[in-house]
Amino acid sequence: MRPTLVLCGPMGSGKSAVGRRAATALGVAIHDTDAMIEERAGRTIAEIFAADGEPAFREIERDVVVEALGTTAGVLALGGGAVLHPDTRRALAGYRADGGVVVFLDVSARQALLRIGTDQRRPMLHGDGESPRQRWNRIAAERRAVYEEVASHVVTTDRGTPAAVARRILALLPDA
Repeated sequence: MRPTLVLCGPMGSGKSAVGRRAATALGVAIHDTDAMIEERAGRTIAEIFAADGEPAFREIERDVVVEALGTTAGVLALGGGAVLHPDTRRALAGYRADGGVVVFLDVSARQALLRIGTDQRRPMLHGDGESPRQRWNRIAAERRAVYEEVASHVVTTDRGTPAAVARRILALLPDA
């Protein structure tokens, strides 16, 4: 068992919203790795970051993503930083080599920040004396090459509803 589709991209790119629409259109389940992490850990992501730090969170995230790639059917929406771990990138490369579709949802800072605001539940958006916009821009720039590396397709989400973006993604699937 493996996902029909994997979505990656920065926070605010629409992974959850677009993923829900794609899953509904395909008649499959949506699985959000952030929710899977919280369920496994019994804590919110913000609580994990505060108590254990980002490195511990990334280890849990890696375990959840690698497991989900081998055991989860439907649409899999990755957390924004999931692609940072080399084991996750290797697992995604294997998934793609077996014909899996990974879509990088690209978005501008302006649109992403309109969607997420200054959500306090997003620990990566706060800290280091940067504004949320500065931090988002820096993180997105640092991760862009990795998103492009793991993706089989890039879809921009600045324009169109989540349903319209989902339709564009579904047209990329091999059985479409």
